[in-house]
Amino acid sequence: MSDTTKIDKAYELARERYAEMGVDTEKAMAALASIPVSLHCWQGDDVGGFEGAGELTGGIQATGNYPGKARTADELRADADKALSLIPGTHRFNLHAMYAETGGKKVERDEVAPEHFAGWIDWAKSKGMGLDFNPSYFSHPLADDGFTLSSRDEAKRAYWVRHGIACRKIGAAMGKALGTPTVTNVWIPDGFKDTPADRETPRRQLMKSLDEMFAEEIDAAHNLDAVEGKLFGIGSESCVIGSHEFYLGYAISRNKLVCLDAGHYHPTESIVDKIGAALMFVPEILLHVSRGVRWDSDHVVTLTDDLRAIAEEVSLPDRVKRVHIGLDFFDASINRVAAWTIGTRCMVKALLAALLRPLETLHEAEAAGDFTTRLALQEELKTLPFGAVWEAYCVRKGVPAGAEWLDEVRAYEATVLSARA
Repeated sequence: MSDTTKIDKAYELARERYAEMGVDTEKAMAALASIPVSLHCWQGDDVGGFEGAGELTGGIQATGNYPGKARTADELRADADKALSLIPGTHRFNLHAMYAETGGKKVERDEVAPEHFAGWIDWAKSKGMGLDFNPSYFSHPLADDGFTLSSRDEAKRAYWVRHGIACRKIGAAMGKALGTPTVTNVWIPDGFKDTPADRETPRRQLMKSLDEMFAEEIDAAHNLDAVEGKLFGIGSESCVIGSHEFYLGYAISRNKLVCLDAGHYHPTESIVDKIGAALMFVPEILLHVSRGVRWDSDHVVTLTDDLRAIAEEVSLPDRVKRVHIGLDFFDASINRVAAWTIGTRCMVKALLAALLRPLETLHEAEAAGDFTTRLALQEELKTLPFGAVWEAYCVRKGVPAGAEWLDEVRAYEATVLSARA
């Protein structure tokens, strides 16, 4: 009996079990296929980029020295191709400005342009997927004092505003070329290591900078602007200028997307409740799904209860089109292609599990105050044969159903990654 036959038989039994709970597994898989996850370029090279900037700054750390990291755009695309071939569904790819291809020429960040991302656009077009984008406000001499868009130095502040304007144009060019809007997300590392005497002035500087960056209207069919807050960072432990509260207020008042990063809040705080609350006031949101361990440590996403809860919130029918799901982790201690594969497959698994719920029954019980039934059904769902549906979905999408994907990564490591040592 072939593995596929075993998977098919297991799926038929699982389909019957879910049907008894009022869940249509075929409908769930069809819905899952329409939800893209944006893979982040910086997992492939430890947030290095192609500028030769050297040491990471801005409170960013990629720990580990696993061999074989991508050194060029072609290598990074090849690694991403391998990961995408092991992940079911059609997804997206998320780039930072520091990953521009400039042909070896020095190009200042306030001068980056769509032509420096032509290779990325052509690659994405060949794969039928969209791109997302980020200005890079770190690992640069003009960010060494810890301030960019909130800087009191007018020359520095103006430089970073011009960088943001340039990046919005790049995002729009990507979205127009690929026929799907690019989410261009603004995150800055600005903040104080120790207790500030004045928190208001830098925040007013930041607000001024953002208003200048966003002054030009860009067709939402091509580019969507997002702003991302944070609780603290290395070097900004006492005060982050772009805090969650600041950016939420800014997004609401300026009709922008707010980015919720799973690692950017108190270690015991989940973003789950923030998702629905924010969507009541902003048009759409961006998620950066990560896994913090004791702090914003950007560990590879795994199938935790937190991840499943996030998936349950974003997969609701009235939200799925208003939430843009991206990943944000960078682990240099393990095979980087495997990290992409593990994290993205887990995100997709969590979405499938969320879609395999009898929502109408759960909502009816809750509305009737029947919390006993709600809790009982939620717990029974945990032991239904979810794995059988996942493996069937993988087979249908032409990717390995189980851990066989790891054999492909090991073979790729032996033939490709090892040659980069």
